[in-house]
Amino acid sequence: MLDIYVDADACPVKPEVYRVAQRYGMSVTLVSNAWMRIPREDWLRLVVVDGQADAADDWIAARASEDDIVISGDIPLAARCLAKGSAVLDLRGGAFTADNIGEALASRELLSHLRDLGSVTGGPPSIGPRDRSRFLHRLDETVRAIRRRH
Repeated sequence: MLDIYVDADACPVKPEVYRVAQRYGMSVTLVSNAWMRIPREDWLRLVVVDGQADAADDWIAARASEDDIVISGDIPLAARCLAKGSAVLDLRGGAFTADNIGEALASRELLSHLRDLGSVTGGPPSIGPRDRSRFLHRLDETVRAIRRRH
């Protein structure tokens, strides 16, 4: 069964996920460290995990399987889910793949080191309309590709 798992705490594209899931009749599980308001739909559920670091990531990684879709900007979580055969999309419509996850992990490590040194401050720019559109298109494309394989 094709399910969508969302690392939901800081996910700005939840409305786009809802649109695609509703269109295709898919179930969505939002995983968060805190309660949040979500639409009341049978196909949508919220799982609140304890507040420990990586608790949401661990929950998703333990359940996501082949042909599920994981939505997250967390690169280590993406690597864990790719290893299980899940499709993983970032929050701007990019796809993590076996070909690019190593580079993404290395870049993450480098940026973390530069932040520790004080060379890099701040984070990425906020999600804009073009990012939302790209994400919506990529999610729709990913769902259709997985369904074609079955």
